[in-house]
Amino acid sequence: MFVSLYKKMKLPSKTISPPTAKKIPTNLIKFDSNRVDDYFWLNNRDDSEVIDYLEKENDYYEKMTSHTKGFQEKIFKEIKNKIKEEDQSVPYFLNSYWYITKFEKDKDYPIYIRKKDFLESKEQILFDCNALAKNHDFFNLSNIKISPNNKFVAYSIDTVSRRLYTIKIKNLETEEVLSESIYNSSGNFSWANDNKTLFYTKRDIKTLRNDKIYKHTLGENSNKDKLVFHEKDNTFYTSVSKSKSNKYIIISSYSTLTSEFQFLDADNPKENFKLFSKRKRGLEYTISHFEKDFYIITNTDNSKNYKLMKTSVFNTEYIYWNDVIKHREDVLLEGIDIFKDFLVISERFNGLSRINIKKWDNSENYYLDFTSKTYSLYTTTNVDFDTNILRYGFNSLTDPSCVVDFNMETKEKTIRKQQEVLDSGFKKENYISERVWAKSIDGVKIPISIVYKKGLKKNGKNPLLLYGYGSYGNTIDPYFSIGRLSLLDRGFIFGIAHVRGSEYMGREWYENGKLLKKKNTFNDFISCTKYLISHGYTNAKQSYAYGGSAGGLLMGSVINLAPELYNGVISAVPFVDVVTTMLDESIPLTTGEYDEWGNPNEKKYFDYILSYSPYDNVLGLNYPNMLVTTGLHDSQVQYWEPAKWVAKLRELKKDNNLLFLNTNMDSGHGGASGRFEALKEVAKEYTFLFDLEKIHN
Repeated sequence: MFVSLYKKMKLPSKTISPPTAKKIPTNLIKFDSNRVDDYFWLNNRDDSEVIDYLEKENDYYEKMTSHTKGFQEKIFKEIKNKIKEEDQSVPYFLNSYWYITKFEKDKDYPIYIRKKDFLESKEQILFDCNALAKNHDFFNLSNIKISPNNKFVAYSIDTVSRRLYTIKIKNLETEEVLSESIYNSSGNFSWANDNKTLFYTKRDIKTLRNDKIYKHTLGENSNKDKLVFHEKDNTFYTSVSKSKSNKYIIISSYSTLTSEFQFLDADNPKENFKLFSKRKRGLEYTISHFEKDFYIITNTDNSKNYKLMKTSVFNTEYIYWNDVIKHREDVLLEGIDIFKDFLVISERFNGLSRINIKKWDNSENYYLDFTSKTYSLYTTTNVDFDTNILRYGFNSLTDPSCVVDFNMETKEKTIRKQQEVLDSGFKKENYISERVWAKSIDGVKIPISIVYKKGLKKNGKNPLLLYGYGSYGNTIDPYFSIGRLSLLDRGFIFGIAHVRGSEYMGREWYENGKLLKKKNTFNDFISCTKYLISHGYTNAKQSYAYGGSAGGLLMGSVINLAPELYNGVISAVPFVDVVTTMLDESIPLTTGEYDEWGNPNEKKYFDYILSYSPYDNVLGLNYPNMLVTTGLHDSQVQYWEPAKWVAKLRELKKDNNLLFLNTNMDSGHGGASGRFEALKEVAKEYTFLFDLEKIHN
């Protein structure tokens, strides 16, 4: 049946030719290097020729994958039908109201509601995003915050996917949306305790850097808003928040390596902000308030994995900080949650998350107990200060996510929600997860989390998809995915390579995967692939790789270094033109990333980045089959990076393998909005892999 089905499929004509981008040589001169960029002209989304080229690439993709459209729809429905459409979040209680997010059948967007005092009370709809999203190709509502008196709600909206948000304010008593919109924000803001003052961030509309904090007063035109802070260092970003205690408004300034805070009594918004401790390059810290002290997570005193300190609210300069939890070489301190009677510490040991619970009076000190080999564990919505209940989330590659309320006093666990898989055939016991260790070229062991269906034989004949990221210290923990079941149930193995550049194994793991050590990230991923091939999980003809954004850079570098290891690669919104982007300070995010990649205005960094930048290192090689995706309005990685990359690959590659560029003309970095529209993107990616494996059912 499989063979006959495959023969019946209408395959693309071999006469369909890919589009060819015109070449306009542009000399990019820096130091002793003259790079000739033939596709630099694609850097102009207002040029009709650019749009035409992107649309031709989209048309080519559609024609070449037309035989998979039915299967795409099947995969989409298969995933969608396993997801509970009528669903809601676990309620949380804040300032006399229960807050809930719910979804309704056949609707893409959430509905935000609240109930006064009791869960049985009548619901008040705060926002029905399905109604708000009408007439918009893209819609995102975020950062909902209620005024202390519960009468107003501030929220931010993006309808372009450029992450330039408009802040609006709604009167919850009259349901009226006030006229005083605030434009070009990052969407970040906080209420003062007077119920009429709103502090918010403003973005530079060109660089998209959050560089200014303003103060808005209800009832006034936003054009009259007062500038309270301007972050003039172009390597820093700024944001504003409120302490969990509701005592302070806090302004944070941060770069990759350095942070600085200012604070203001939330009861007195007319006062000036006070500097917490003057910035010092290389000093990172975050602050949390409790009673008469601030608690500080910091890397001071060479505490690479961070330590916990505290200082009086009256003496916040660095010289007054005192140790609470000392630095540990083998434990990464990731965060804290402060309660009236308890301090909760989120840590990472040997790659696995753990939660430490301490009583302030030192009468209790224990860890939550987990025995799984590889999993995700994290504290969630803990907005209530005066409670003994800690809410945390747990899932793994085989365990659907659950939300647990844990009584820190009695140690009783209550599962408040378990993710449902609407498939009578699904049993978590039918899937096996492992954690194995591959040796990189410098001898360092790299962990890999793996999941596959029970009964699979490690005979070297299985398709395998390996995911990687490895930048900014972002750790991709093993997580459950309903969509991924469509891969596993068709014989795929799925793996996550925990390469250097993340913080999976601690802060040093990150330090050894950035700047002049960035190539460790690429070598680690290649070593992981070789391990999986040599140990019978897969073979080079059935090996696939996936990465997005900085993970797309990883994909681009890997295929330049070891294209023979992969039959197919998916590179989503890839950061691949590293040198050119990092030399252009007008591009969003550039200057704030010098501490991650290096400043190419310094020759040592220029030379090093140039040696691995995927776009600059495309060669006349046999490359794997490739699907490259991007969004026209991407604010993180500009669309022209993957567009130029694909054009150059088409020109230079020696193979006849598939090469697709698919541009979402309506979205940005995060792809399509709406929970089901996003699933269509997943179906596209999966059918690309399935087609290469000749799986069409």
